Amino acid sequence: GHILTNNHVVSGATKITVKMASGEEFEGKTVGADPKTDLAVIKIKTPKNIPYLTFGDSDKLRVGEWVVAIGNPRGLEQTVTAGIISAKHRAGILDPSSYQDYIQTDAAINPGNSGGPLLNLAGEVIGVNAAIVSESGGFEGIGFAIPSKMAIAIADALIKTGKVMRGWLGVSVQELTAPLAKSLNLKVLRGALVADVAKGGPAEKAGIQRGDVIVSLNGAAVQSANDFRNAIAASRVGKKVEIGLLRKGER
Repeated sequence: GHILTNNHVVSGATKITVKMASGEEFEGKTVGADPKTDLAVIKIKTPKNIPYLTFGDSDKLRVGEWVVAIGNPRGLEQTVTAGIISAKHRAGILDPSSYQDYIQTDAAINPGNSGGPLLNLAGEVIGVNAAIVSESGGFEGIGFAIPSKMAIAIADALIKTGKVMRGWLGVSVQELTAPLAKSLNLKVLRGALVADVAKGGPAEKAGIQRGDVIVSLNGAAVQSANDFRNAIAASRVGKKVEIGLLRKGER
């Protein structure tokens, strides 16, 4: 009876009604919500087993791959639209302080599609439709979905505890741009530049300094500041992590 949707769909609601494809309606209650990823889980009491979709692996998606979106645009129930994966790992679309790793698609997504699934051609959910970029407020071919990998982790946490606990390192990071890399005499353009270190935090205790460039986390390459921020947030509280960094050009 658990249903995954967007936080902005149910936030502030005094009553939630879930309508099934059969026309049956059930009262829903919020189990937990996470504004930072714009995800929420609600639950309905149902006397019988209800149909459900399974999750696919969003990490395996390729740009150009065909996808299908299902939703309720402009109140038109069970609308299906098709398109391709336009891009992966989009960030900075909405609130810059939120945790974003959007899949971009040109499948038609309009107001009312929020919380609906983005599916691969095997019928697996690889994203949760969440946002559009539009001058008109309608479909312009630039839609965004929260990848299933992030959605599964958030949903599991909300179902188990009603909230999301995130790892914290105690650093502020920014993107490593070409001009920044040049000023720091760096030959790399991938990584996360440490802009500030919190006093007394784990990073300061480990010796991380302002101006360091973080290039790996637990042996895996760090592609960007957003990539690093999401990985740390997903880390279990209290877990030790290994940080690879460049200081004055030296590893």
